[in-house]
Amino acid sequence: MRARRDTTQAREKAILVGVSGGGRERFRTESSVEELGLLVESAGARVVGTLIQERKRKDPATLIGRGKVEEVARISSDRGADVVVFDDELTPAQQRNVEETVERKTVDRTQLILDIFARRARTREGRLQVELAQLDYMLPRLTGKGVLLSRLGGGIGTRGPGETKLETDRRRIRQRIQSVKREIEKVRRARHTRREARERAQAPVVALVGYTNAGKSTLFSALTRARTEISPQLFMTLDPLVRRMRVGHGKDVLLVDTVGFIQKLPHALVAAFRATLEEVVEADLLLHVMDASAEDFDEREAAVDAVLREIGAADRPRIAVLNKADKVAATRLVALQSARPASVVVSAVEATGFEELGTAVARHLELMPRAVRLRFRAGDARGIAGIYTAGRVVSHEVDGDEVTIDAEIPERLVARYREHLV
Repeated sequence: MRARRDTTQAREKAILVGVSGGGRERFRTESSVEELGLLVESAGARVVGTLIQERKRKDPATLIGRGKVEEVARISSDRGADVVVFDDELTPAQQRNVEETVERKTVDRTQLILDIFARRARTREGRLQVELAQLDYMLPRLTGKGVLLSRLGGGIGTRGPGETKLETDRRRIRQRIQSVKREIEKVRRARHTRREARERAQAPVVALVGYTNAGKSTLFSALTRARTEISPQLFMTLDPLVRRMRVGHGKDVLLVDTVGFIQKLPHALVAAFRATLEEVVEADLLLHVMDASAEDFDEREAAVDAVLREIGAADRPRIAVLNKADKVAATRLVALQSARPASVVVSAVEATGFEELGTAVARHLELMPRAVRLRFRAGDARGIAGIYTAGRVVSHEVDGDEVTIDAEIPERLVARYREHLV
C-alpha cells in the first residue's frame, strides 16, 4: 500500500543575529532583537537561537566579522536552522558573503518586514505598495552570483508579488517598478477624491497611529463597532479602514485605522506606502495609541514620532491615548499621564475611558456646540442646507428675501459662516 504523502509544511527555523556597540546600547539591541523574534513568528517561522555581537565598528564585508559568521554557521548547523535573520540591514555584498559561509538563506530586518507585508496585504492597493517596496529593495541585489534569484523553495524572503518577477533582468524590473508607481498614483488620486467627498460632508477625519500591536485595531473595533481582524501578531492591519465614530454631543467623525509603525521601519516601505499614509498626513486629528504596559514605552513613542516626521505629519494635532490600562498599575498610569498632560487613559479590551476620549476628540476638533444666529438670502439654499446638516436648528424665520436661523453648530464651523453671523 502506498504511503500517504504528508503535505503539511514544517515551520522554518530561524537564527537571529544582532549587533551592539556595547554599554547602554546593549539594552536597545536586546529589545530590538526580541522584537525581531516576534516578527519572525509573525512570518510563520520559529526562533531556535539568538546571537548578539558586540563591536564598535561594523565589518563592511560581513557586518559581524568573519569569525562570528563562522560561529553563526556552526550554531545554524547544530540547531537545524533554515534561515539566518539579521536585525540590521545588510548590503548586497554582506548578504552574499554571509550566505556563502553559513550556506543558508540569509535575510535582514527589512526583507523580513517586507515578507510579512506580502502575507498580510489584502487589497489591490496594499499588494501594489508591497510589490513596489520589494522591487526597490531587491533591484540592487540582482548583481553578483544571483544567490537571491534561486530561492523558489518558499519561506521567509520569497513571498509576495515580487517572487516570480525577480527572475527577470534589471531592465524588466525597472519597467515593472514604473508600472507599479503609475498604478499607485491612480490609487493616490482615488483616495484624494474620497477625502474631498468627506470634506464636503463636513465630517472631520481622525486617524489612529501608533506602534504595531499597541491595540489600535481593538480600539477601532470597540469605538466603531466594526468587525476587524485582531491578533497579537505584528502588522495585522495594512490596508486603512474608515468607519464612523460618535463622539461628544452626538457628533460623528470618520475614524481611520492605519498600519502600525515599528523601530527601524524600512525607508523604502514608508515611501511605498505613502499613498496609504496620506490618510494620516491629511487627518484633522491623530490619536497616538500607546501600549502603556510596554517596557520600552519611550523607545516606541520615539519610533512613531520619527515616522510621523518622515511622512510630514509631525505637526498634526495629536492626542496621546494610553491603552491597555487593564494591564498596568495605577502608579505607572499616573506617571505616564503626568508626563503627557493632554493624554487619555483607556482600555480597549474593557471598554473603559471611551467617554473621556470622545470628549477630548470633540474638544480638539471644536465640535462642542455653539449657539448662533445667522442670516441668509432666501435663495442661498446651499448655505441654509449646510446649517441643517451640520447642526441643530432652533428656529427658522423668513422675512421677505431674508432667512434668519437660530441654531447650534460645532465651534469649528463658526468661522465658515462668519459673514452670516448676526
